[in-house]
Amino acid sequence: MLVKTFGSAVYGVEAITIIVEVNVTEGLHTFIVGLPDNAVKESVQRVESAIKTNGFYMPRTKLIVNLAPAGIRKSGAAFDLPIALGVLAATDQIPGAAQLKDYLIMGELGLDGSIHPIKGALPIAIQARKDGFKGLILPRQNAKEAAIVNGLPVFSFSHIREVIEFFREGCSGPPMDANGNAGTAPIPEELDFTDVRGQEYIKRALEIAAAGGHNTLLIGAPGAGKTMLARRLPTILPPLSVQEALETTKIHSVAGRLPEHSALISSRPFRSPHHTISGNALVGGGSIPQPGEISLAHNGVLFLDELPEFSRSVLEVMRQPMEDGKVTVSRAKMSVEFPANFMLLAAMNPCPCGYYNHPDKECNCLPGAVQKYLNKISGPLLDRIDLHVEVVPVPYAHLSATTASESSSAIRAQVIAAREKQRRRYKKTLTNAQLTTKMTREFCRIDPVGEKLLRDAMNRLHLSARAYDRILKVSRTIADLAGEEYIKPGHLAEAIQYRCLDRDSWGQV
Repeated sequence: MLVKTFGSAVYGVEAITIIVEVNVTEGLHTFIVGLPDNAVKESVQRVESAIKTNGFYMPRTKLIVNLAPAGIRKSGAAFDLPIALGVLAATDQIPGAAQLKDYLIMGELGLDGSIHPIKGALPIAIQARKDGFKGLILPRQNAKEAAIVNGLPVFSFSHIREVIEFFREGCSGPPMDANGNAGTAPIPEELDFTDVRGQEYIKRALEIAAAGGHNTLLIGAPGAGKTMLARRLPTILPPLSVQEALETTKIHSVAGRLPEHSALISSRPFRSPHHTISGNALVGGGSIPQPGEISLAHNGVLFLDELPEFSRSVLEVMRQPMEDGKVTVSRAKMSVEFPANFMLLAAMNPCPCGYYNHPDKECNCLPGAVQKYLNKISGPLLDRIDLHVEVVPVPYAHLSATTASESSSAIRAQVIAAREKQRRRYKKTLTNAQLTTKMTREFCRIDPVGEKLLRDAMNRLHLSARAYDRILKVSRTIADLAGEEYIKPGHLAEAIQYRCLDRDSWGQV
């Protein structure tokens, strides 16, 4: 007897509906066809054990399982449940074979019939609604994540016996409702800019970065507060919109990074990989491509501490995603695209010993060592970083001050107001850092005084054409924070100050 059930395969951050055909006929042996990987082929053993453990039998005749379309690679153990239900329906051990085709079913089986969570429940649910299924059957741990999708009943189970009873009772039962649980932990309350003494110049730079979505590099001696300030950046970023939250949740769902029983991600991601990370782990990859750190930081912050310690080849693979806001991972049999619209925040020491330009300690590096250390970061990558900010250690008088600094909530309010100006100006969700060259010319116009100031800075600092655009975009953000419609020379002068690594005198010992 031939029975059809439906599952789904995830490629990139999108899902494709898969027809699971189960045919029990005369002959011997079991075959799974349709480009399955080893995990799918091994499902025969898990399915047989789950079926027998729960009082059913596995047919000893010829069993063929076809996963269509056959030209698409199938991976993972999430096809266990639709295959098991197909086997039971094809051997008349359960009723409801006609109802199976109305539901998209996914779940990994344990040997006792328990159903384990899967990756990519959210994109699977979106595709199931698009294809018009009456409902989605998933492991209980994935229910809240999938129930985010409106207009699709989600039925969750923890054991195959529950699924069998569901079909025996005529597919009756209440679907799952989504709730507002966040998929990522909220930012700890102790992370607040009000606790940072001094460093007003750095906090101002981070406010500009947050308001315009600008990439930023903090450079300073050990203990100057670079990492402390970086970890507080998410506290001043605007909240995720519904669309951004859905995009972010899809990526974390595909990567299997959502906590169990969680729904929509509500806080912006903050990813901080170690400097030993590989290129594939950073941008995504693998035989079955998975999102990397830059995609997990989509709509959030990617923090690279000790930037020169990262492999140069690893850093260079970020250049194109930083420009395009996406990364394409190509393999022999597939090519997938992952979103990668992130803010890069990096921190580094100015030299090998860490004390170049320190106000109190002397740098003991050999001549040329500072420049050699900086050369670990390529010029094209530095050009893609809008703000180069020197972090100077805080004097004792500031550390011991009792006056509270501006709080994260106050700074965040200003950032949100600046972002709203940008949304109205561009008539869509777009930050100043994402402006194209044409849009930069249109929206970042400067007066003759500003033109002279910028021309002199370009000639003196030997800035590239990309750096020219970066200065204009940062100036536009500074004007937005000031509530000004046009860029003034003062805004340009401040933006130029945030290009410290472009100065000829930097690194000359």
